[in-house]
Amino acid sequence: MTLSLITSMSLFALAASLSPGPVNLVSLSGSARYGIKTGLIFVTGATLGFIVLFLLIGFGLHYLIDQLSWITQVLQWLGIAFLLYLSYQLFTDNGELNSDKHNNAPTFMTGAIMQWLNPKAWLASLSGIAAYIPNAEAIEVMIFASLYLPICWLSLGIWVWIGKILGQYFQSPAKMRLMNKTLAILLAGSCVLILV
Repeated sequence: MTLSLITSMSLFALAASLSPGPVNLVSLSGSARYGIKTGLIFVTGATLGFIVLFLLIGFGLHYLIDQLSWITQVLQWLGIAFLLYLSYQLFTDNGELNSDKHNNAPTFMTGAIMQWLNPKAWLASLSGIAAYIPNAEAIEVMIFASLYLPICWLSLGIWVWIGKILGQYFQSPAKMRLMNKTLAILLAGSCVLILV
C-alpha cells in the first residue's frame, strides 16, 4: 500500500468523520449539557461502533447488501426512528444544569448504536471501501480501519470540545433549552436529508 493511498484514505476518513451529521450533533449537545467526560464516553462508543461496522462491511457484508438491497431501506428507517427519538429527548430536555440526573445523557452504547443506525456511517463505510480498496483484502481493510479509528475519535472529539465551549455560554436553563431545541431541530432535519 502506497503512502499516497494511505494519505487519501486518511483525508477521506477526516472528511467523513468531521462533517456534520447526527453523531456530531449529539457529541456537541451531550458535552454542552453533561460535560466533556460524558461527551468522550459517547464519542468512544460511536468510534468503536463505527469501526466494527466498517470491519464487517469490509470483510464481506457489502456483498450481502448488494444481494439484499432491502436491508439498506430497513436500516435507513430504523436509523430515522432512532434519530427522531433522540431529537425528541433533546427537544424536551428541561435545561437544568445542576441536575444530578444524567438519565438522558448520551452513553457509550448510544454512540455505538447510533453508528449502526446512521446512514452516514453506512455510506462512509461502503463508499470508502469501494473507492480505496475495492478488492477488500483483509490487510487493506485492517489498515484502513486502523487509520479511521484515531481520525474518527479525534474528529468527534472536536465536536465535544465545541460543545463544552458552547455549554459555558449557555449557563442558564433557558439558554440551554434554546440550544437543545435548536440542536434537536437540526438532528430531526438531518432525517429529511437522509430521505432526499
